Amino acid sequence: MVGPEGEQVGIVPLERALQLAADVDLDLVEVAPMARPPVCKLMDFGKFKYESALKAREARRNQQQTVIKEMKLRPKIDPHDYETKKGHVVRFLKAGDKVKVTIMFRGREQSRPELGFRLLRRLSEEIAELGFVEASPKQDGRNMIMVLAPHRATKAAAAATVAANARPPREPREGDGVEAPPVEVTDTTAQ
Repeated sequence: MVGPEGEQVGIVPLERALQLAADVDLDLVEVAPMARPPVCKLMDFGKFKYESALKAREARRNQQQTVIKEMKLRPKIDPHDYETKKGHVVRFLKAGDKVKVTIMFRGREQSRPELGFRLLRRLSEEIAELGFVEASPKQDGRNMIMVLAPHRATKAAAAATVAANARPPREPREGDGVEAPPVEVTDTTAQ
């Protein structure tokens, strides 16, 4: 058992631990149930829950959100359409997002998966300076899927661009609650 100030009390029977908690008007909280013997601490449980919620919220705030964009293609895509879709993939990678590229097969196209594999390999070679293949192409029923991820430098550049595009604080204007400096008025009619 651990006391309210963090001092070691030692191994104490449950009844005595509950009595000690009642004497100091605190709760007996089991902090390490898997330890042998289990470790309990005398503390205010409401305060403990509040602090752990704050820590969890802070951890979520610092956690980076991974966004996966999806781009769908067909094996017999027109060259201009391919370039347009490739432009979208490039834009997503520059923004620091992952891209899931899906080739959809229909009918007899399913018997020629090498067409989709070649198309995905071509795409990965053309965007090699922006990203890399995180998950290699694999057949999934009627679809072939590949995941592209941006290089770390690209991700850092995207984060810097977002920070640079943040608006600077605007200057206060009249009516914003900020008082204007006093104006000195002179009377010119008396002369």
